[in-house]
Amino acid sequence: MSVGIEKTSPEPVVIKYPHLLVVEGKEDERFFGALIRHMGLEQIQIIAAEGKTQIRSRIRAIANAPKFVETVVSLGVLRDADNNPLAAFQSVRDALEAVGLPSPDHPLEVVGDRPRVGILILPGDSPGMLEDLCLASVAEDPAMPCVEQYFECLKQKEIPLPNNISKAKVQTFLASRPKAGLRLGEAAEAGYWPWDHEVFRTVKGFIERLIHGV
Repeated sequence: MSVGIEKTSPEPVVIKYPHLLVVEGKEDERFFGALIRHMGLEQIQIIAAEGKTQIRSRIRAIANAPKFVETVVSLGVLRDADNNPLAAFQSVRDALEAVGLPSPDHPLEVVGDRPRVGILILPGDSPGMLEDLCLASVAEDPAMPCVEQYFECLKQKEIPLPNNISKAKVQTFLASRPKAGLRLGEAAEAGYWPWDHEVFRTVKGFIERLIHGV
């Protein structure tokens, strides 16, 4: 199956496949690589920006890459909403416009033709991140009440909670799996996220529209 992962480096981007997905970091690479393989899609290159602050420079490197014009059919940019989904979307939109690429007016919208371009903000139109989407997918898992009890215990004992509670909950949940200690993307590769859950429908639909243009 053709799913390439482009390692982030100061060197120019080498375009290998006609469909490109720009993601924030290494765990996102692994997560979306696993999802794409589950979906049975091919000819997709995943490019990590090494942090949301580097997405703009990575988009510029892609647009300036040799064979971009004749090779790239679609380009999707996926990033976390964090505290402000609108600001996250506008940041990506500005980066696309800065290099003359098609720029959608709304998240999930796919615009243009060679390349088709779309932006996906996670977990959606509310603050948060990819980890929140994953937590929603396992909300009914028998381990989740234990995860919540753990953090409630910390509160009762007046132990300061982690700065990023979503990442902490993901790590705690993954500690309940047969192979503990995996990170989010590694857990995706291990099959610990239920891809057929309703919460992933929007993500899969976006990728399908981007790749197939429907």
